[in-house]
Amino acid sequence: MRVFMIGATGTIGRATVRALLRQGHEVVCFVRPGPAKDRAAKNTAADGSIRRFPGATIRVGEVTDPASLARDGFCGEHFDALVSCMASRTGTPKDAWAIDHQAHVHALNAAKAAGATHAVLLSAICVQKPLLAFQHAKLAFEQELVASGLIWSIVRATAFFKSLSGQIDRVKKGKPFLVFGDGTLTACKPISDDDLGDFIAGCLNDTTRHQRILPIGGPGEAMTPQQQGDALFTMLGQAPRFKQVPVALLDVIVAVLSTLGRVHPKLAEKAELARIGRYYATESMLVWDAAAGRYDAAATPSHGTQTLPDHYRDLLAGTVRNERGEHAVF
Repeated sequence: MRVFMIGATGTIGRATVRALLRQGHEVVCFVRPGPAKDRAAKNTAADGSIRRFPGATIRVGEVTDPASLARDGFCGEHFDALVSCMASRTGTPKDAWAIDHQAHVHALNAAKAAGATHAVLLSAICVQKPLLAFQHAKLAFEQELVASGLIWSIVRATAFFKSLSGQIDRVKKGKPFLVFGDGTLTACKPISDDDLGDFIAGCLNDTTRHQRILPIGGPGEAMTPQQQGDALFTMLGQAPRFKQVPVALLDVIVAVLSTLGRVHPKLAEKAELARIGRYYATESMLVWDAAAGRYDAAATPSHGTQTLPDHYRDLLAGTVRNERGEHAVF
């Protein structure tokens, strides 16, 4: 198929582009311009992205601008499918509704005008229990995609390796592994970028994944933060050392920032970030069984071959790097 790809420059997006190319698709990646300070150099963003995506076509423009999508992205050409790994950078309400919802609506409309019949969306498993702005924004676009008339697949991925690897350096320095509560409040089935990219790309041709919401995790059993820490200490040959952070502390931070945010808008954004942190500290990234009122690891499908301990091993060996970007906590 001829695929129009948005959200290609993140680690999962890059893995998805590689998978699409391996599977024989023609891929056009629509990427943002480089930082303002670099824009004097012509095609800065495109030049950097071409090195990342050998075999793909790179076009530069603004996904939030329908005119730029049509002029700089689709260019009046035919496309068979839209694939998105795009997500808001912060998850704050303004960012979430601009990117997770409205920019996706623009891209969907442009794809339909270009003749696309398929769309694959990387969403998030946490939208099952929506309490946050970005979750509501993602759900709003999911509903528009379902009603679009296209052949669609919505991929709700569990936790990512990069999100669970931020404490390696501190543990190597002899510091304790931080957990919220007792370290067993939550669990997830982490999935690697490459395994997730392979699953997303496979949605185009696998008819069993069409017109479906697809929760997906990596191989193996679900892991709690305690188990993640134990695995890391074992690899380092260290005795396990954990520091428990009370969830009540997060509640206090959220309450204080929410109160101050009524006067200072920037603190309102920080309050939302704190709410996001609390959510991930207390909710599992697994399929939610609403009838039973619990998360169900057994009902959370698995895909791929790479496990989180494999990733820890590679990071410690220096054969991979961890790109956590703006979402880093530790």
